[in-house]
This record gives sequence, C-alpha cells and structure tokens, in this order.
Amino acid sequence: MKVLIFGATGMVGQGVLRECLLSPDVEQVVTIGRSATGVQNPKLREIVHPNLADYSTVESKLAGFDACFFCLGVSSNGMKEADYTRITYDFTMAAAEILSSLNSRMTFIYVSGASTDSSEHGRAMWARVKGRTENALLRLPFQTYMFRPGFIEPLDGIRSKTRAYAIMYTLTKPLLPLLRLVLSSQMVTTRDIGQAMLAVARQGYPRPILEIADIKTIAQ
Repeated sequence: MKVLIFGATGMVGQGVLRECLLSPDVEQVVTIGRSATGVQNPKLREIVHPNLADYSTVESKLAGFDACFFCLGVSSNGMKEADYTRITYDFTMAAAEILSSLNSRMTFIYVSGASTDSSEHGRAMWARVKGRTENALLRLPFQTYMFRPGFIEPLDGIRSKTRAYAIMYTLTKPLLPLLRLVLSSQMVTTRDIGQAMLAVARQGYPRPILEIADIKTIAQ
C-alpha cells in the first residue's frame, strides 16, 4: 500500500506517520507539507510544498496512491471564521480535488472532530466549517471517510505543536490514568487513530463518518 499524509508534523499526523512506517503492508509513505518531519526511514519520502492552496507544481508527484490520510488542521481558538475556513476548508479541498482526479480508487480519510455540525448551520463556528468540509469531501468522486476524534492522548513521545495544547497535555499528564477511567468513551490515542486509519484504508467501513466509538473499535 502506498500512502500520502498531509499534516505529518502535527500531533495527529505524527501518530499516523509512525503507524504507517511500522506497518509491514505499507511499502511507501509520502508526506506533504510546509516543512519536513525530520523522520528518517527508508519507506519515507517527503515533499516540502509551501503553497497548500495550489498543488499544480507537484501534481505529477501525487498520483499512484492507495490512501491519503489528511491530518492537516489548526485550532479555532482566537481565529476569525474566514481565516479558519481558509485553512480548514480551502486547504483541504484544494488537496482533495486534485487527488480525486488523479487517484479515483484512492481512500481519502479526513481528521475532523467530535460534535462536527453536518447541517453547517449551528452556533459553533469550528463545527460549521468542519461540517461544510466533510460534506464537500463526501461529494467527491472517490471513497472518503471522516474521522471524528474527541480528546486525543499523544503516545510514543509525540507532542502537540500548538502551545496551548502542549501546556494542557503537560498539566493533565499526571491525571491521565484517572481520565482514562472517567472519560474512556471520549478518548482516543494517536496510536488508535493511526491504526484505525490503516484498517479503514485496507477494508473500508460501513459508514463514511466514524465517531469516537468507531475509531476505538477498529483500532482494537
């Protein structure tokens, strides 16, 4: 299986990249983003591409993949809707549209979030934009799945690049054993997400939208 990963330097992307590199049936992993991951592995090839709204200059490198794991995202905290839409919707669709034209048999998996608003009309800005993005992806002419994780526990030395999240994870680390008991139904790990993505890429899933329980079940 040949896999393409967007957002491999982020917390979720790091976890997905790790699981892909460990998987024996993944023969090649290509990451694409504004910066390199710094990971060294014979299966890994990286495309550093500064313009995430236009892939025309690297189009020839984006064909021949079996799966794409789209982990690129940003926190909505303090962001205006137009700016959040540009990163969440515009960047995602720019990649997905060109990939669907090049890889019609590809499985495209998008990291969304719990409580995403499929109606696109709710009060929460981030949930509306995520819902709009999901709906647009589901209309594209290839197989798409939406992953909606809740609280994500980073494993294997992975850290969030978002300062507020990094501080939160540091402060809550001593409480994680308790949180796993109290919030087990709302928590997934970076390892869970990566393993579940690979499983869905291999064998599909009955529904296009996967909630926390679905992700946990597939990963286990």
